Amino acid sequence: MSMLVVGLVLSWLAVSARAGIIDYGTAGAFAVLGEAGVTNTGPSLIYGSLAGSTGTPAVTGFPPGTVFAPGVLYTTGVANSGPGTPFGDASAASISADGLSGFNEGTASLGTGGLLSLGAGVYSFTSDTVLLNGLLTLDAGGSDNASWVFQIPFALTTASASSVEVVDTGSPGLFTGSITWVVGSQATLGTTTTFLGTIISGTASVLQSGATVGCGRVISLTAGVTLDA
Repeated sequence: MSMLVVGLVLSWLAVSARAGIIDYGTAGAFAVLGEAGVTNTGPSLIYGSLAGSTGTPAVTGFPPGTVFAPGVLYTTGVANSGPGTPFGDASAASISADGLSGFNEGTASLGTGGLLSLGAGVYSFTSDTVLLNGLLTLDAGGSDNASWVFQIPFALTTASASSVEVVDTGSPGLFTGSITWVVGSQATLGTTTTFLGTIISGTASVLQSGATVGCGRVISLTAGVTLDA
């Protein structure tokens, strides 16, 4: 892991459902948070802090995984409830993002065969599993601080080699927007997926071999995070 989108369907209606920047509080410093611990296989690269919770602090596979400074590898876990704690703030961020009014995409998928390009906004789904297959393009509409929230009540799964990319940002420089994926159950990124944004999953998060996440983090609120190279 590295620290860290039938024709075109472009849903601009969701622009009225503005995402805004989600505040992750103390969880913002973390690349990986797994309430039931973090398990790594292979040379995963983590740019940001990594921890389990004080209740289940187990972190295995470092090395061969590497957490790069200034990120911190917490071997005894971090607090898992209450405001001002990493898991408490992550939970609050999840509730805040999930409570936003969004454009209802129903059972649509993402990428090939589904939604191919989306402007900034809030997108709500109803499928048991939302599938990303291929490329999903997020169109910033000329803004450097465009934001997206994806409300997925059940599972998120990406097919191998799928990807998310942001296009049409403002002037060259740092992109200051945000992408948040609120997933009710498990999030699974397939092999060599190139993903963007913060995943906050209700249960486990699994990054299969060669998957990467940029400009975000991976958080499991009640289960563990599994990384593979």
